[in-house]
Amino acid sequence: MSAAAILHATVVYATPAGIWQCAVSVPLGATLADAIAASGVLDAHAELQGRALDLGVFSRLRRGDDLLHDGDRVEIYRPLTVDPKEARRVRAEVRRRRRGS
Repeated sequence: MSAAAILHATVVYATPAGIWQCAVSVPLGATLADAIAASGVLDAHAELQGRALDLGVFSRLRRGDDLLHDGDRVEIYRPLTVDPKEARRVRAEVRRRRRGS
C-alpha cells in the first residue's frame, strides 16, 4: 500500500478526568466510525459503548459515516450534564442576589 493510500487522523475524547487522544492511520475511503474503531477509544471508555455517538471534526458536527480526510481531528462529544438555559438562569440569580445584598 502506498503512502498516498493512507489517511492520518487523531481521535479525541474529553472527560472530566482529562483528554484521551490517539493518532490513527486508516486506508483511503475510511469513515469517522472507522477511525474511532481503529483508535480503541470504545475499549478505553466503557461509557461510550452501546450508545449513539455525537461526533465532530474540528468542532463541526459530523456523522459516523462521513468520509475521513487526512489530518482530521475526530472529536467525540459527551452529553450535556446541565441544560445551558438553566445554567444561565442560575448565574443570573446569583448575580441578582449579590447586587441586592
